[in-house]
Amino acid sequence: MSSAAARRTEHLVLPGVLTAEQAAVTVAGILAVQRPDGAIPWFRGHHLDPWDHVEAAMALDAAGEHAAAALAYRWLAGQQNEDGSWYASYQDPGPDGGPTVPGDRDRETNFCAYAAVGVWHHYLATGDDGFLDGMWPVVHAAVEFVLALQQPGGQIGWKREADGTPVGDALLTGCSSMYHALRCALAIAEEREEPQPDWELAAGALRHAIGAHPERFLDKSRYSMDWYYPVLGGAVTGAQATARLQEGWDRFVVPGLGVRCVLPNPWVTGGESCELALALWVMGESDRALEILQSIQHLRADDGMYWTGYVFEGSRAMWPEERTTWTAGSLLLAVAALGGDEATTAVFSGERLPRGLEPDCCG
Repeated sequence: MSSAAARRTEHLVLPGVLTAEQAAVTVAGILAVQRPDGAIPWFRGHHLDPWDHVEAAMALDAAGEHAAAALAYRWLAGQQNEDGSWYASYQDPGPDGGPTVPGDRDRETNFCAYAAVGVWHHYLATGDDGFLDGMWPVVHAAVEFVLALQQPGGQIGWKREADGTPVGDALLTGCSSMYHALRCALAIAEEREEPQPDWELAAGALRHAIGAHPERFLDKSRYSMDWYYPVLGGAVTGAQATARLQEGWDRFVVPGLGVRCVLPNPWVTGGESCELALALWVMGESDRALEILQSIQHLRADDGMYWTGYVFEGSRAMWPEERTTWTAGSLLLAVAALGGDEATTAVFSGERLPRGLEPDCCG
Protein backbone atom coordinates (compact mmCIF):
# COMPACT_ATOMS: atom_id res chain seq x y z
CA MET A 1 0.00 0.00 0.00
CA SER A 2 1.51 3.32 -1.07
CA SER A 3 2.25 6.11 1.38
CA ALA A 4 0.03 8.39 -0.73
CA ALA A 5 -2.95 6.05 -0.22
CA ALA A 6 -2.28 5.98 3.51
CA ARG A 7 -2.18 9.79 3.63
CA ARG A 8 -5.63 9.93 2.05
CA THR A 9 -7.03 7.87 4.94
CA GLU A 10 -5.22 9.56 7.84
CA HIS A 11 -8.59 10.91 9.05
CA LEU A 12 -9.83 7.33 9.46
CA VAL A 13 -7.29 6.42 12.12
CA LEU A 14 -8.82 5.11 15.35
CA PRO A 15 -6.70 3.50 18.10
CA GLY A 16 -7.16 -0.23 18.29
CA VAL A 17 -9.41 -0.19 15.23
CA LEU A 18 -7.64 1.21 12.17
CA THR A 19 -4.30 2.65 11.20
CA ALA A 20 -4.09 4.83 8.09
CA GLU A 21 -2.50 1.93 6.22
CA GLN A 22 -5.23 -0.49 7.29
CA ALA A 23 -7.95 1.98 6.34
CA ALA A 24 -6.39 2.41 2.90
CA VAL A 25 -6.38 -1.36 2.38
CA THR A 26 -10.06 -1.58 3.36
CA VAL A 27 -11.02 1.25 1.01
CA ALA A 28 -9.08 -0.43 -1.79
CA GLY A 29 -10.98 -3.63 -1.04
CA ILE A 30 -14.32 -1.94 -1.60
CA LEU A 31 -13.08 -0.24 -4.76
CA ALA A 32 -11.88 -3.60 -6.09
CA VAL A 33 -15.40 -5.01 -5.79
CA GLN A 34 -17.12 -2.01 -7.40
CA ARG A 35 -18.03 -2.74 -11.00
CA PRO A 36 -17.08 -0.39 -13.88
CA ASP A 37 -20.72 0.74 -14.08
CA GLY A 38 -20.63 1.85 -10.42
CA ALA A 39 -22.57 -1.00 -8.82
CA ILE A 40 -21.15 -2.34 -5.55
CA PRO A 41 -22.06 -6.00 -4.95
CA TRP A 42 -21.71 -7.64 -1.56
CA PHE A 43 -18.63 -9.29 -3.07
CA ARG A 44 -17.70 -10.17 -6.64
CA GLY A 45 -20.00 -12.77 -8.15
CA HIS A 46 -22.71 -12.13 -5.56
CA HIS A 47 -25.80 -9.95 -5.67
CA LEU A 48 -26.24 -6.40 -4.42
CA ASP A 49 -29.18 -4.63 -2.85
CA PRO A 50 -29.88 -0.88 -2.97
CA TRP A 51 -29.45 -0.29 0.79
CA ASP A 52 -26.05 -1.95 1.11
CA HIS A 53 -24.93 -0.43 -2.18
CA VAL A 54 -25.59 3.02 -0.72
CA GLU A 55 -23.86 2.09 2.55
CA ALA A 56 -20.70 1.16 0.66
CA ALA A 57 -20.92 4.34 -1.45
CA MET A 58 -21.16 6.42 1.73
CA ALA A 59 -18.04 4.72 3.05
CA LEU A 60 -16.21 5.67 -0.14
CA ASP A 61 -17.23 9.28 0.34
CA ALA A 62 -16.07 9.16 3.97
CA ALA A 63 -12.72 7.93 2.65
CA GLY A 64 -12.48 10.76 0.11
CA GLU A 65 -13.22 8.56 -2.92
CA HIS A 66 -15.84 10.96 -4.23
CA ALA A 67 -15.61 10.01 -7.91
CA ALA A 68 -16.25 6.35 -7.13
CA ALA A 69 -19.17 7.27 -4.87
CA ALA A 70 -20.67 9.52 -7.55
CA LEU A 71 -20.42 6.63 -10.02
CA ALA A 72 -22.30 4.44 -7.54
CA TYR A 73 -25.13 6.98 -7.37
CA ARG A 74 -25.25 7.27 -11.16
CA TRP A 75 -25.73 3.51 -11.31
CA LEU A 76 -28.51 3.79 -8.73
CA ALA A 77 -30.28 6.51 -10.70
CA GLY A 78 -30.05 4.45 -13.86
CA GLN A 79 -31.70 1.44 -12.24
CA GLN A 80 -34.67 3.27 -10.70
CA ASN A 81 -38.06 1.95 -11.76
CA GLU A 82 -40.75 4.24 -13.15
CA ASP A 83 -42.63 4.15 -9.82
CA GLY A 84 -39.58 5.47 -7.95
CA SER A 85 -38.55 2.11 -6.52
CA TRP A 86 -35.64 -0.27 -6.91
CA TYR A 87 -35.80 -4.04 -6.87
CA ALA A 88 -34.75 -5.81 -3.70
CA SER A 89 -31.66 -7.29 -5.36
CA TYR A 90 -29.60 -7.28 -8.55
CA GLN A 91 -27.20 -9.94 -9.76
CA ASP A 92 -23.53 -9.27 -10.40
CA PRO A 93 -23.07 -10.29 -14.07
CA GLY A 94 -19.53 -11.43 -13.31
CA PRO A 95 -16.05 -10.45 -14.50
CA ASP A 96 -17.06 -10.32 -18.16
CA GLY A 97 -19.60 -7.59 -17.44
CA GLY A 98 -22.99 -7.33 -19.07
CA PRO A 99 -26.30 -5.68 -18.21
CA THR A 100 -27.59 -5.54 -14.67
CA VAL A 101 -30.14 -8.28 -14.07
CA PRO A 102 -32.73 -7.93 -11.29
CA GLY A 103 -32.88 -10.79 -8.82
CA ASP A 104 -35.66 -10.45 -6.25
CA ARG A 105 -38.29 -8.22 -7.89
CA ASP A 106 -40.02 -7.27 -4.65
CA ARG A 107 -39.54 -3.55 -3.87
CA GLU A 108 -38.70 -2.90 -0.24
CA THR A 109 -39.52 0.55 1.12
CA ASN A 110 -36.48 0.72 3.40
CA PHE A 111 -34.14 -0.09 0.53
CA CYS A 112 -35.72 2.62 -1.60
CA ALA A 113 -35.74 5.32 1.07
CA TYR A 114 -32.06 4.96 1.91
CA ALA A 115 -31.03 6.64 -1.35
CA ALA A 116 -31.88 9.97 0.31
CA VAL A 117 -29.34 9.34 3.09
CA GLY A 118 -26.57 8.60 0.62
CA VAL A 119 -27.40 11.54 -1.65
CA TRP A 120 -27.39 13.99 1.26
CA HIS A 121 -24.13 12.54 2.56
CA HIS A 122 -22.46 12.87 -0.85
CA TYR A 123 -23.62 16.45 -1.18
CA LEU A 124 -22.30 17.36 2.26
CA ALA A 125 -19.00 15.65 1.44
CA THR A 126 -18.54 17.36 -1.93
CA GLY A 127 -20.72 20.50 -2.06
CA ASP A 128 -21.63 19.44 -5.60
CA ASP A 129 -24.79 21.38 -6.47
CA GLY A 130 -25.03 19.75 -9.88
CA PHE A 131 -25.09 16.32 -8.26
CA LEU A 132 -27.88 17.37 -5.91
CA ASP A 133 -29.90 18.85 -8.78
CA GLY A 134 -29.51 15.69 -10.81
CA MET A 135 -30.46 13.37 -7.94
CA TRP A 136 -33.42 15.40 -6.67
CA PRO A 137 -35.92 13.77 -9.06
CA VAL A 138 -34.54 10.37 -8.01
CA VAL A 139 -34.98 11.11 -4.31
CA HIS A 140 -38.40 12.68 -4.82
CA ALA A 141 -39.72 9.68 -6.73
CA ALA A 142 -38.27 7.26 -4.18
CA VAL A 143 -39.88 9.06 -1.24
CA GLU A 144 -43.24 9.17 -2.99
CA PHE A 145 -43.03 5.41 -3.59
CA VAL A 146 -42.24 4.83 0.08
CA LEU A 147 -44.96 7.06 1.47
CA ALA A 148 -47.60 5.40 -0.69
CA LEU A 149 -47.22 2.46 1.73
CA GLN A 150 -47.57 4.49 4.92
CA GLN A 151 -50.36 3.17 7.11
CA PRO A 152 -52.92 5.25 9.07
CA GLY A 153 -50.92 4.68 12.26
CA GLY A 154 -47.81 6.26 10.78
CA GLN A 155 -45.82 3.06 10.24
CA ILE A 156 -44.75 2.18 6.69
CA GLY A 157 -45.45 -1.18 5.08
CA TRP A 158 -42.27 -2.99 4.24
CA LYS A 159 -42.65 -3.75 0.55
CA ARG A 160 -44.60 -4.16 -2.64
CA GLU A 161 -44.43 -7.66 -3.97
CA ALA A 162 -43.29 -8.35 -7.51
CA ASP A 163 -46.87 -8.24 -8.78
CA GLY A 164 -47.49 -4.85 -7.14
CA THR A 165 -49.36 -6.13 -4.08
CA PRO A 166 -48.67 -3.83 -1.11
CA VAL A 167 -47.59 -5.44 2.17
CA GLY A 168 -48.83 -3.30 5.04
CA ASP A 169 -46.95 -5.10 7.82
CA ALA A 170 -44.26 -2.81 9.21
CA LEU A 171 -40.77 -3.57 10.50
CA LEU A 172 -39.36 -1.46 13.32
CA THR A 173 -35.79 -1.53 12.03
CA GLY A 174 -36.83 -0.61 8.52
CA CYS A 175 -39.14 2.16 9.69
CA SER A 176 -36.44 3.59 11.95
CA SER A 177 -34.08 3.70 8.97
CA MET A 178 -36.83 5.28 6.86
CA TYR A 179 -37.38 7.97 9.48
CA HIS A 180 -33.72 8.89 9.12
CA ALA A 181 -34.06 8.81 5.33
CA LEU A 182 -37.13 11.06 5.38
CA ARG A 183 -35.22 13.60 7.43
CA CYS A 184 -32.38 13.54 4.91
CA ALA A 185 -34.89 13.92 2.08
CA LEU A 186 -36.39 16.93 3.86
CA ALA A 187 -32.91 18.41 4.23
CA ILE A 188 -32.40 18.03 0.48
CA ALA A 189 -35.76 19.69 -0.14
CA GLU A 190 -34.82 22.58 2.14
CA GLU A 191 -31.49 23.01 0.39
CA ARG A 192 -33.33 23.23 -2.91
CA GLU A 193 -36.00 25.53 -1.44
CA GLU A 194 -38.73 23.10 -2.45
CA PRO A 195 -40.84 22.57 0.71
CA GLN A 196 -42.50 19.18 1.12
CA PRO A 197 -45.12 19.60 3.87
CA ASP A 198 -46.59 16.16 3.23
CA TRP A 199 -43.20 14.61 3.92
CA GLU A 200 -42.94 16.57 7.16
CA LEU A 201 -46.27 15.20 8.32
CA ALA A 202 -45.33 11.69 7.25
CA ALA A 203 -42.01 11.83 9.11
CA GLY A 204 -43.68 13.10 12.27
CA ALA A 205 -46.32 10.39 12.18
CA LEU A 206 -43.65 7.75 11.64
CA ARG A 207 -41.57 9.00 14.56
CA HIS A 208 -44.63 8.97 16.80
CA ALA A 209 -45.39 5.37 15.85
CA ILE A 210 -41.82 4.26 16.51
CA GLY A 211 -41.59 6.00 19.87
CA ALA A 212 -45.04 5.34 21.27
CA HIS A 213 -46.65 2.41 19.50
CA PRO A 214 -44.55 -0.77 19.35
CA GLU A 215 -47.73 -2.75 18.72
CA ARG A 216 -47.88 -1.29 15.21
CA PHE A 217 -44.80 -3.28 14.16
CA LEU A 218 -44.11 -6.96 13.65
CA ASP A 219 -42.40 -8.48 16.68
CA LYS A 220 -38.75 -8.93 15.72
CA SER A 221 -37.38 -8.22 19.18
CA ARG A 222 -35.02 -11.20 18.93
CA TYR A 223 -32.98 -9.17 16.45
CA SER A 224 -30.48 -6.66 17.75
CA MET A 225 -31.33 -4.20 14.99
CA ASP A 226 -34.81 -3.74 16.48
CA TRP A 227 -33.06 -2.86 19.75
CA TYR A 228 -30.70 -0.11 18.60
CA TYR A 229 -32.13 1.13 15.29
CA PRO A 230 -34.78 3.46 16.78
CA VAL A 231 -31.85 5.25 18.46
CA LEU A 232 -29.56 5.15 15.41
CA GLY A 233 -32.34 6.47 13.17
CA GLY A 234 -33.06 9.37 15.52
CA ALA A 235 -36.65 8.46 16.34
CA VAL A 236 -35.91 7.67 19.99
CA THR A 237 -33.72 10.18 21.83
CA GLY A 238 -32.70 11.41 25.28
CA ALA A 239 -33.55 9.42 28.38
CA GLN A 240 -35.76 7.05 26.41
CA ALA A 241 -32.83 6.18 24.14
CA THR A 242 -30.47 5.70 27.07
CA ALA A 243 -32.91 3.38 28.79
CA ARG A 244 -33.48 1.42 25.59
CA LEU A 245 -29.80 0.76 25.00
CA GLN A 246 -29.23 -0.16 28.62
CA GLU A 247 -32.18 -2.57 28.64
CA GLY A 248 -30.82 -4.64 25.77
CA TRP A 249 -27.12 -4.42 26.49
CA ASP A 250 -26.58 -7.70 28.34
CA ARG A 251 -28.84 -9.59 25.94
CA PHE A 252 -27.07 -8.56 22.76
CA VAL A 253 -23.51 -7.47 23.55
CA VAL A 254 -20.90 -10.20 23.92
CA PRO A 255 -17.90 -8.64 25.69
CA GLY A 256 -14.75 -8.78 23.61
CA LEU A 257 -16.52 -10.19 20.54
CA GLY A 258 -19.22 -7.76 19.38
CA VAL A 259 -22.99 -7.76 19.00
CA ARG A 260 -25.28 -10.71 18.42
CA CYS A 261 -27.41 -10.56 15.31
CA VAL A 262 -30.32 -12.57 16.71
CA LEU A 263 -31.14 -14.26 20.00
CA PRO A 264 -30.36 -16.88 21.16
CA ASN A 265 -27.86 -17.68 18.40
CA PRO A 266 -24.17 -17.54 19.46
CA TRP A 267 -23.28 -15.40 16.45
CA VAL A 268 -21.80 -11.91 16.50
CA THR A 269 -21.83 -9.84 13.32
CA GLY A 270 -19.72 -6.94 12.14
CA GLY A 271 -22.50 -4.87 10.61
CA GLU A 272 -24.66 -4.88 13.72
CA SER A 273 -21.64 -4.13 15.91
CA CYS A 274 -20.64 -1.11 13.82
CA GLU A 275 -24.20 0.19 13.75
CA LEU A 276 -24.47 -0.13 17.52
CA ALA A 277 -21.21 1.82 17.78
CA LEU A 278 -22.79 4.55 15.64
CA ALA A 279 -25.89 4.58 17.86
CA LEU A 280 -23.69 4.91 20.95
CA TRP A 281 -21.80 7.76 19.31
CA VAL A 282 -25.11 9.48 18.53
CA MET A 283 -25.87 9.28 22.26
CA GLY A 284 -22.53 10.82 23.15
CA GLU A 285 -21.07 7.53 24.40
CA SER A 286 -17.92 7.54 22.27
CA ASP A 287 -15.91 5.48 24.76
CA ARG A 288 -18.36 2.58 24.62
CA ALA A 289 -18.59 2.96 20.84
CA LEU A 290 -14.82 2.65 20.59
CA GLU A 291 -14.85 -0.48 22.76
CA ILE A 292 -17.40 -2.12 20.47
CA LEU A 293 -15.32 -1.34 17.37
CA GLN A 294 -12.17 -2.62 19.05
CA SER A 295 -13.96 -5.83 20.01
CA ILE A 296 -14.63 -6.86 16.39
CA GLN A 297 -11.08 -6.67 15.10
CA HIS A 298 -11.07 -10.47 15.09
CA LEU A 299 -13.36 -10.16 12.03
CA ARG A 300 -10.73 -8.32 9.98
CA ALA A 301 -9.15 -10.42 7.24
CA ASP A 302 -5.70 -10.08 5.69
CA ASP A 303 -7.17 -8.33 2.63
CA GLY A 304 -8.58 -5.53 4.80
CA MET A 305 -12.18 -6.65 4.45
CA TYR A 306 -14.31 -7.99 7.31
CA TRP A 307 -16.01 -11.33 7.78
CA THR A 308 -19.77 -10.99 8.15
CA GLY A 309 -19.83 -12.78 11.50
CA TYR A 310 -18.35 -15.27 13.95
CA VAL A 311 -19.97 -18.25 15.70
CA PHE A 312 -18.50 -18.18 19.21
CA GLU A 313 -19.80 -21.55 20.42
CA GLY A 314 -19.60 -24.99 18.85
CA SER A 315 -17.74 -24.65 15.54
CA ARG A 316 -16.13 -21.35 16.59
CA ALA A 317 -15.82 -20.29 12.99
CA MET A 318 -16.29 -17.28 10.75
CA TRP A 319 -19.73 -17.65 9.22
CA PRO A 320 -20.90 -17.25 6.56
CA GLU A 321 -17.66 -17.52 4.61
CA GLU A 322 -17.98 -14.09 3.04
CA ARG A 323 -16.39 -10.67 3.42
CA THR A 324 -18.90 -8.06 2.33
CA THR A 325 -18.49 -4.50 1.14
CA TRP A 326 -21.28 -3.36 3.43
CA THR A 327 -19.60 -4.78 6.54
CA ALA A 328 -16.41 -2.93 5.65
CA GLY A 329 -18.50 0.13 4.81
CA SER A 330 -20.26 0.15 8.15
CA LEU A 331 -16.89 -0.01 9.91
CA LEU A 332 -15.51 2.91 7.92
CA LEU A 333 -18.62 5.01 8.59
CA ALA A 334 -18.47 4.33 12.32
CA VAL A 335 -14.79 5.28 12.38
CA ALA A 336 -15.50 8.42 10.34
CA ALA A 337 -18.20 9.48 12.81
CA LEU A 338 -15.99 8.94 15.84
CA GLY A 339 -13.18 10.76 14.05
CA GLY A 340 -15.32 13.82 13.33
CA ASP A 341 -15.73 13.59 9.55
CA GLU A 342 -18.06 16.52 8.87
CA ALA A 343 -20.42 14.93 6.34
CA THR A 344 -20.75 11.69 8.28
CA THR A 345 -21.32 13.38 11.63
CA ALA A 346 -23.90 15.70 10.10
CA VAL A 347 -25.87 12.82 8.60
CA PHE A 348 -25.88 10.55 11.64
CA SER A 349 -26.02 13.05 14.49
CA GLY A 350 -29.21 14.49 13.04
CA GLU A 351 -28.60 17.85 14.67
CA ARG A 352 -29.31 19.77 11.46
CA LEU A 353 -31.90 17.41 10.02
CA PRO A 354 -35.61 18.35 10.04
CA ARG A 355 -37.62 16.25 12.47
CA GLY A 356 -41.03 16.38 10.81
CA LEU A 357 -44.31 17.38 12.39
CA GLU A 358 -45.43 14.93 15.05
CA PRO A 359 -49.19 14.59 15.64
CA ASP A 360 -50.68 16.03 18.83
CA CYS A 361 -52.43 12.77 19.68
CA CYS A 362 -52.32 9.14 18.76
CA GLY A 363 -54.85 9.55 15.97
